[in-house]
Amino acid sequence: MIKFPSVNEQMDLIRRGAVEIIPEEELVQKIERSIKSGKPLNIKLGCDPSRPDLHIGHSVVLRKLAQFQQLGHQAILIIGDFTGMIGDPSGRNSTRPALTLEQTRINGESYFQQASKILDKNKTKIVYNSEWLGKMTFEDVIKLASKYTVARMLERDDFTKRYKAGEPISIHEFLYPLAQAMDSVAIQSDVELGGTDQKFNLLVGRDIQREYGVEPQVILTMPLLVGTDGIEKMSKSYDNYIGISDTPEQIFGRTMSIPDTLIYTYFELATDVSNERLKEIKAALEDGKTNPRDLKRELARTLISMYYDEETAIKAQEEFDKIFIKKEIPDEIDVFHIEENTEINILDLLLLVKFAPSKGEAKRLVQQGGVSIDGEKISDVHQSIKIKSGMILKVGKRKFLKLTKKGK
Repeated sequence: MIKFPSVNEQMDLIRRGAVEIIPEEELVQKIERSIKSGKPLNIKLGCDPSRPDLHIGHSVVLRKLAQFQQLGHQAILIIGDFTGMIGDPSGRNSTRPALTLEQTRINGESYFQQASKILDKNKTKIVYNSEWLGKMTFEDVIKLASKYTVARMLERDDFTKRYKAGEPISIHEFLYPLAQAMDSVAIQSDVELGGTDQKFNLLVGRDIQREYGVEPQVILTMPLLVGTDGIEKMSKSYDNYIGISDTPEQIFGRTMSIPDTLIYTYFELATDVSNERLKEIKAALEDGKTNPRDLKRELARTLISMYYDEETAIKAQEEFDKIFIKKEIPDEIDVFHIEENTEINILDLLLLVKFAPSKGEAKRLVQQGGVSIDGEKISDVHQSIKIKSGMILKVGKRKFLKLTKKGK
């Protein structure tokens, strides 16, 4: 029989960073019953297999699932290999592209491997929803669809906007929240976690569980983490992300680029620092005496320590200081072999070494003062460069390349 922490201890940790717990009193009752029976609660998190590369925005809800694990409850990761073939438009103006079953399986495995950096792999149950959704007959689907109305479906924000704008909504898109709800029925979910953009789908799960005679789950929503630009939610498509599998140097550099206004939020949602330390960080940001840069450095070290180790975090900080504070060249730098004495236009050079995807982008980099050779800024887009072995090409703040003679 498992010995759980007290209700108050559990709720203190569960509430941290959460936007909503619906309904909170039901969660308290479930926890009380769990403590008495010694039986853990089933905590559900559905994984979107269309995004195999995780960033710390994804870690927010994964970290909440890990907290439930720490409290002794059963974490259940549902890989949406079947629902991935439908495509979920949540938070989007149009439907997300559907995937093949094979693609969802490959992405799902990648998701789990990365998520294991946060979750206790040995205590996490992983299931694929094709196990039950793939067995449903057309009769089963009709019965399921009869339990929800079109009017209720159109209460979902993205459906409402598209409907009012006269944009098409395919019937199969209505099946996504119903299929996700059947996941909750299948595993008898006690609590389902998700981002605020998933609130509608999670609530449908409560309704459908009732229809199938299963005790309704409590839903817990977590905020969507704003990206390093301080504007859009974190996303690879906006290039404002810090990846879970990024190199330590990338994590450090990207963390140092966040606006000061996000420091506390990142500590709260993306790390495991104590509530006491959170209070200290909040006070330090408000007193005006602490340089926010010092807190960003602590945040960067904390993140790297979580995904690598403390020693690696210290080395990443030293490397960052060497490049950006002491303005030195990093110890490890990529090499590009090119004929010595070759004369090449700076834009063509940037394209050749793949530091720019197009001539237009190369031109922009030069005009914005982001290109230098051996420490000398290049400002003329027409400038020709005479290649000498050992030249150091620098683009932006973090891209370095050593040009060496072919054959060396």
